[in-house]
Amino acid sequence: MVAGPRRRGAALVKALHSAVLEELDEVGLGRLTMDGIARRAGTARTTLYRRWANPGELLLSAIGEAYPVEEPSPVAGELRADLIRSLELLVEWARHPTARAVQAILAERRAHPELAARLDELFDASGRRFTATVLDHHARLGTIAPGSVTPLVENLGEAMVVKHWIDVGREPDREYLVQIVDQLILPVLGDRSAVAGPCAGP
Repeated sequence: MVAGPRRRGAALVKALHSAVLEELDEVGLGRLTMDGIARRAGTARTTLYRRWANPGELLLSAIGEAYPVEEPSPVAGELRADLIRSLELLVEWARHPTARAVQAILAERRAHPELAARLDELFDASGRRFTATVLDHHARLGTIAPGSVTPLVENLGEAMVVKHWIDVGREPDREYLVQIVDQLILPVLGDRSAVAGPCAGP
C-alpha cells in the first residue's frame, strides 16, 4: 500500500467514500473488499474497520452522505414547482456515482438481500425520496388530501423518469419533467387547478 496524505475527520470519510465508489465501479459489488478500498484510498485497512464492519456498510455510508435532500417550499401554493424541482433533483442525483451504487445493489438484490434491505431502511429513515417528500409535506400543509398520497402516486414521477431513460437512453429534459407533473401527478391528485392556473408556464 502506498501511504497517502494524512487525513482526519470529514476529509478522511470523504476520501473513503470516494474510494469505495471507485472500487465498486471497477470490481463490482461481489468483489468489493476492505483491502481493495484501503489500497485505493491510500490508508490502512484498520482505519476502515474503526468505522464500518464491512464494505457494504461503508458503501451505504457513501450513498447516504450523497443522497440529496429535497426541501419543499413552506407555503401551500408551491406544490407544482416543488414537484418539478424534485424530479430535477432526481435527474441531477442520477449523474452521481452513488446512483450507480444504488443500481448495483438493486441489481444484485437476490445475492445481497441484507444490503438491499439496509438500503431501503436508509431511504425510509431519512424520508428523502424526491416527490414523496414533496407530497407528504403538502399533505401536511393541507394542499392535497392525505389519502391521495398512495405509494403508487409517490412513485409515479420517478417511474416515468426511469422509463424515459430506458426507452430513450438519455436523461429527460426539463420539459418532459414538467409534463410528468402537469399531465400525470397533479391530475391524479385531483389538483387540476394547478395546471390551469397562472403558474402553469414552464
